[in-house]
Amino acid sequence: MEMRRHKAPLERGELYYFDTAAEYEPVKLAARLYLMIRDALKREHKTEVLVLCIGTDRSTGDSLGPLIGYHLRRKGLKHIQVLGTIYRPVHAMNLRETAGLLKRYYPNHLIVAVDASVGAGSRVGSVTLGRGAIKPGLGVSKQLQPVGDIFITGVVSSGGAGDPLMLQSIRLGTVMQMAECISESICLVEKLWERSAFI
Repeated sequence: MEMRRHKAPLERGELYYFDTAAEYEPVKLAARLYLMIRDALKREHKTEVLVLCIGTDRSTGDSLGPLIGYHLRRKGLKHIQVLGTIYRPVHAMNLRETAGLLKRYYPNHLIVAVDASVGAGSRVGSVTLGRGAIKPGLGVSKQLQPVGDIFITGVVSSGGAGDPLMLQSIRLGTVMQMAECISESICLVEKLWERSAFI
């Protein structure tokens, strides 16, 4: 089980917060994510997008990624690939193997890494969007390889890093609210692409 503290991207300080309880946040998140992906595809010379949902369903606090992957798979996205679901999670035990698969089978894909994180108490329930990789496992003192070109993290707790009880005490409702917001936003991004003939 792992939680993450994301590492904010250094370049241009591009970091955005969204309150998942607010009415129009999925639309705002989708609009910003769309622009970031569009710019990153050009900058990185990539042609496709893959959402990598990190976490495990064995811990409420760390189930954000697999829940998002599950929702996205059920939506049947046409242009965005998804790895990491409740049934086939991407977590600390298989992240290295998954990174190898990404390099081998998805070399032209921009990776949007989605994960849970710990942060300030005032940020619990909010979503963070930024450019750059995240370092999975920092929230429970694990050193895993950085992953992603863009990251989306949901702040599930303000508890101290490395506290295993924190993972089990997080309310499922909080995680579900964030998962629904992020999933809806990613689906809206695909609709924006279809309308603009971007993909």
